[in-house]
Order: sequence, then structure tokens, then C-alpha cells
Amino acid sequence: MPLNSIFMCEIFDVCGIDFMGPFPPLNGYEYILVAVDYVSKWVEAIATRKNDAHIVYAGKNRLLQLDELEEFRLTAYENAKLYKEKTKKWHDKLIHHKDFKVRDHVLLYNSRLRLFPGKLKSHWTGPYTVTRVTPYSAIEVQYADGGDKFKVNSHRLKPYISRFFDKQASTILFA
Repeated sequence: MPLNSIFMCEIFDVCGIDFMGPFPPLNGYEYILVAVDYVSKWVEAIATRKNDAHIVYAGKNRLLQLDELEEFRLTAYENAKLYKEKTKKWHDKLIHHKDFKVRDHVLLYNSRLRLFPGKLKSHWTGPYTVTRVTPYSAIEVQYADGGDKFKVNSHRLKPYISRFFDKQASTILFA
């Protein structure tokens, strides 16, 4: 048995368009304009009053307009892709990777919506203690004094620096 090549084509590569009719008039419509995509077997049929080139031309004009919209969409997509490539380097330079270790003390950013937020109220809660660090910035924390453990993303955490300091170590002697 001889090998036959498989004809590869996309949808709407092989189309047909033709009129059917005349049919008995119904509301002035006597003809049907039929368009068939032979690849997907999709059929569109529209009732028309006449079977002349003006009807077909209007349909082709509409297809050209739709094709222009597709090109416009693809152009916008390409522009967005180029913009993303340009800004990625700048964005990556501004991102600071945070490394947390087990038993580190951290503060958690509280992003919940409040009806009457305090204007000068801090959005950071804590301190929390890191109990486990998992890949891809997932960190398990719990309150420093114990309590439930829960996972958060590391971008919502920042290192906790205690307000208390050793007074003897920071004493300044004046001579």
C-alpha cells in the first residue's frame, strides 16, 4: 500500500460560499447565502432578499474588518510582550529576596480591609516565630508566645527588630 501524505490545514483555510434558491418568499427573503468551512465542517446560513454580488461583498468586507481586528489584537499582544521583556530586568533588580530561617522573629503584613481603619495604625502584626521554611517562599509561622501555626508567603513578612536594647552596652561616658 503506498504512503499518502496527510494534507495539513487550519480551520477556515478551505472555505466555500454560494447561494441557494429561489425559495418561496417569506418576509421578502427568497435566497440563502451559505458559507461552509470544509476543514471543521462549520456551516453558516443567512437568509437574503437578493442573490447578487453586493451581498457577498458585504460579507467579505465584514471578514476583512474582523481580520483587521485580529491583527490589531496580535499587535497589542506583541507590544505587551516587548514591554514585559524590557521592564523585567528593571523589576527584578528592585525585588529583594528575603531569606528567613527557623526561629527567626518576623512581622506579618495584615492586608485585611477594615471599615474604619486607623490612619496611623500599623499594618504589621506580630511578632511571629518562623517554624518551617518550605520552597517557593511559603513560610510557616506561629505567634512568638505559641499558638496556632499557619502558612504565609514570604513577601508578607519582614524581619522583627526588638525595641529593647541592652542599656549597659549602649551607655556613653562623657569625660
